[in-house]
Amino acid sequence: MVFDSISETGHEQISYFSDPETGLTAIVAIHDTSLGPSLGGTRIRDYESEEAALTDVLRLSEAMTYKAAATDLPLGGGKAVIIGDPEEVKTEAALEAYGRAVDCLAGRYITSVDINSGAEEMDIVARETDHVVGGTDGLGNPSEVTAHGVFSGIRACAEHTHGTSTVSDLDVVVQGLGKVGRLLAEELLEHGASVTISDVNQEAVDEFSAAYDVDVVAPDAVYEEPCDVFAPCAIGGVVNDETIDQLQCDIVAGSANNVLKERRHADALAERDILYAPDYVINAGGLVTVGKEYLGGTYEEAYEESEKIGDRLSEMIERAEADDSTVLDAAEAYAQERIDESDTVTPALPSN
Repeated sequence: MVFDSISETGHEQISYFSDPETGLTAIVAIHDTSLGPSLGGTRIRDYESEEAALTDVLRLSEAMTYKAAATDLPLGGGKAVIIGDPEEVKTEAALEAYGRAVDCLAGRYITSVDINSGAEEMDIVARETDHVVGGTDGLGNPSEVTAHGVFSGIRACAEHTHGTSTVSDLDVVVQGLGKVGRLLAEELLEHGASVTISDVNQEAVDEFSAAYDVDVVAPDAVYEEPCDVFAPCAIGGVVNDETIDQLQCDIVAGSANNVLKERRHADALAERDILYAPDYVINAGGLVTVGKEYLGGTYEEAYEESEKIGDRLSEMIERAEADDSTVLDAAEAYAQERIDESDTVTPALPSN
C-alpha cells in the first residue's frame, strides 16, 4: 500500500516510526524538497486505521509542497501524524521519542505545530532535535497571520465576484470557531461584514455570539445558508457530493485544509459559478510564519507578508480566466512551474 501511494503521489519518502516503550506510532511524509527542506506540522489524532492516517499525511504533505511553492517560499512539503488519542499519546517520553525520529531525517523534514500539537509540544520535541519550529521561543502563534491571510484572500475574491475591494457589504458564513476561524470572524466584523457563525462546539458559539453581533446557524444547516462567502475553517472534505448542491454562495474561501473532498469538486464548484480559493493558497499564513522563523524574520514581517496572499490569489484568478480553467488549476500550475524551474538542492540548515 505504501509503495502504491508513493507511485501515485510522487512522494520522495514515507517513514514509519514506532517506539513501544513510549507508545509512539508516527508517520512522516516528505513529498518534495526541490525548493528546500520539507516543512509541515505534526498532527496528533486517533485515526480509525493506519490506512486513514497514511491517507491523511500523504494529502497534507502534498498540499504543503504546493502551499510553499505558491507562496514563493524556498521550502518543500512535508507532514507528520502521531497516531493515537491525544490524551494518551502526548506524553513527554513519546514526544521526545518523536523528536529523535525527526532528527534521524537529518533536516529533510522540519516539524511544527498542528492539530493537537502546540508550542509546548514543540518545546519537548526540540529537546531531541534542532529541526523544529513553532516552540515558545519562536515567533509565536501563527493563527493571527493565517486569519489575516484568509481575510486578504476573501477581499481578493470579492473584488472579482462583487467588484469591491472591501468586505463591508458581504455576508460571510464562518464554519468553525477554532483559533483561526474566531480571529477571521473578528476581523471580518471589524471591517463591516455581516457574519454568521457555526460550530459543533455550542459553548464556543454561545461565547462568540454573546460578545459580537452575529447570526448563528446549526452545523447541519450551514451549507444551505444563503451568503456571499462560505468560509470553512474547521475540518477538511466539507465540499463534497452531498454539500455542493446545498451551497448558496458565490465564494468558498476559508482556512481549513483539504476543503475539497476530491479534486474534481473544484470543477463542480466552477460549474455552479462558485469561486473557490484553493486552501493551500489562502491559508498559507501559518507556513509564512514558521517559514520566517526557520529562515530568519519577525512576526511583523510574516503578518505583512500575509497581505500578499490576496494579490497572489488575484493573479491566479486572472490566470484561470485567461486559460478557461479553475483557480485550483491555475494555482497548481503556478506552484509546479516554481518547482520545475528550481535547479537547487536542499539547502543547509541555518545556524542557530
